[in-house]
Amino acid sequence: MANLLKAGFAQVDITPPMGIDIAGYYKERKAEGVLDNLSAVALALAVNDKKALIITVDNCGIKQSILNEYRQNVAKATGVPFEAIYVSITHTHTGPRVIEGMGELEDLYKETLKHKLADVAILALQDLKDATMGIAVGNAPNISFVRRFRMKDGSVKTNPGVNNPDIVAPIGDVDERVNVIRFAREGQDIVLVNFADHPDTVGGNLISGDWPSLTRTVLEQATGVKCIMLNGAQGDVNHVNVHPKPGDFNGMFNDFDDVSRGYAHAKHMANVVAGATMQVMDKVAYRDVDVLNYVNKTVKIPTNKARTKEELAEAHRINDLHLAGKDSELPYEGMMLTTVVAEAMRMVELENAPDAFEKDFAGLRIGDVGFFGIPGEPFTGIGRGVKETEGYEMVCVTCLTNGSEGYYPMKDAYEEGGYEARSSRFKEGVAELLIEEGKAILNSLK
Repeated sequence: MANLLKAGFAQVDITPPMGIDIAGYYKERKAEGVLDNLSAVALALAVNDKKALIITVDNCGIKQSILNEYRQNVAKATGVPFEAIYVSITHTHTGPRVIEGMGELEDLYKETLKHKLADVAILALQDLKDATMGIAVGNAPNISFVRRFRMKDGSVKTNPGVNNPDIVAPIGDVDERVNVIRFAREGQDIVLVNFADHPDTVGGNLISGDWPSLTRTVLEQATGVKCIMLNGAQGDVNHVNVHPKPGDFNGMFNDFDDVSRGYAHAKHMANVVAGATMQVMDKVAYRDVDVLNYVNKTVKIPTNKARTKEELAEAHRINDLHLAGKDSELPYEGMMLTTVVAEAMRMVELENAPDAFEKDFAGLRIGDVGFFGIPGEPFTGIGRGVKETEGYEMVCVTCLTNGSEGYYPMKDAYEEGGYEARSSRFKEGVAELLIEEGKAILNSLK
């Protein structure tokens, strides 16, 4: 086998104007300042005449229809095939909303971002140099925690609050693995990092890329490499330790929805992920790469509509109160209020929806490393399942890739309850379907 790989890197600033709507909660927030700049980062790859692009965007989530428009524009600007353009959103909850018809600022930003992604792709391709790829797996302990808990009354709650005496036990476990891929090049190396956690650490009305953006900064400043950070299967995990030891709550505050947050904690998480990367990045196992392949596949997923007319009527009542700014008339607080409102919005939105959605999933192969991109927020179990695909030395599962279409909970979660399953647009069984499809997609690239 001969090594035929080339790799290139670029980064552009995508920090929005002040006053723009911030995505991530079921409440209005407008940008009032900047804690750290947002970026679009691109990794260009080439084997012979075949090229592919991995692009990450500091944002909460962008719908598949909009990202398809962006990817078509990148394809037109670069000549890289549409199917070879892999765009993954980091999921920061302190980034701008990108959606049609929100307002003048939002519309302007949406159009600007379209061109920025083309720019970063062009620049990364211009930076292509001979590269050797090496892989290793690090470990980032005690920064990612299951956020779904069984309570004493038998219910299941998402983010039930720190030191809540009614917590019995977490449901599920976390994946603390940090996938590290190093592209050694003359001049400056590129390091790809893949770790899963929900970037809702900062809160407030100040723009920030949260721990994924800060991880890039820490790693680049400490080592001199360039970094691209891809979030993983993070739908049921976040940064909240509900049973903190002394010192764990440093730099954090209890926010409006009973979730502990803090910019200092986002920095701490970045230090841990960057540290886990630095522990292994100089000892990666290098290998020759003579294969670069990609595929997009459309998967049909059943729709999670209201089950009865009565359930739908109640959803309309709750949704109408929420839209009228009358959440105080609902008998819920904190995360339970968020859950009930999200569930109602889901039922109303899907009232006239088709019985199944067609969503596009992405696969990418670089030598013996595989990527599976999911357009939304998969539970950790999906990531673990797909990583078991045989025939690859490493599999990276990435969330919010080529689309932001909602949660993909494990089957048990629908019976248990909690925010993710109650708000999911997809029927139970979707996670198990995605594990099967993910493996099939990766196998098709061999």
